[in-house]
Amino acid sequence: MLWLVPRVKLFGDWASHLFFLEDKAFEEAKPVIQAIKSKGITAIGAAGFCWGAKVAVQLAKREFIQAAVLLHLSFVTVDDIKAVEVPTAVLGAEFDQISPPALLKQFEEVLIAKSEVDGYVKIFPKVSHGWTVRYNVEDKSAAKCAEEAHQNMLEWFAKYVN
Repeated sequence: MLWLVPRVKLFGDWASHLFFLEDKAFEEAKPVIQAIKSKGITAIGAAGFCWGAKVAVQLAKREFIQAAVLLHLSFVTVDDIKAVEVPTAVLGAEFDQISPPALLKQFEEVLIAKSEVDGYVKIFPKVSHGWTVRYNVEDKSAAKCAEEAHQNMLEWFAKYVN
């Protein structure tokens, strides 16, 4: 099992460079995936956190990966979700102004309608954007949600990236 999580160093005002970085990360991920596949790896999953979800969803629109997990997503659109071609799980937060529950419900409707592609949306209660990587470990509720999301991600990849 292999997960691909694109990383780009950000300097200065990251938001002003975000769309450039998404495209750059997507372009940089493609040869990495090709190199991995050239070594005989046949199944690759991509996990995208925050704006990395946009990169993962771009990979999920083509035959680059076999599964995607999008966590506390940023800048992912309904059209992006409509275009996914691989099993895609969306893990969101109840208190997320970037990808609010109303938008996540739209993603869920799209995924349910796409009978040819497995997918689901799960909204975690009482957490906010970034909760899977930025939480107080002493807050038992927050830690439980983060651990549950990580377990959901692992189970999704175990199911589709084997």
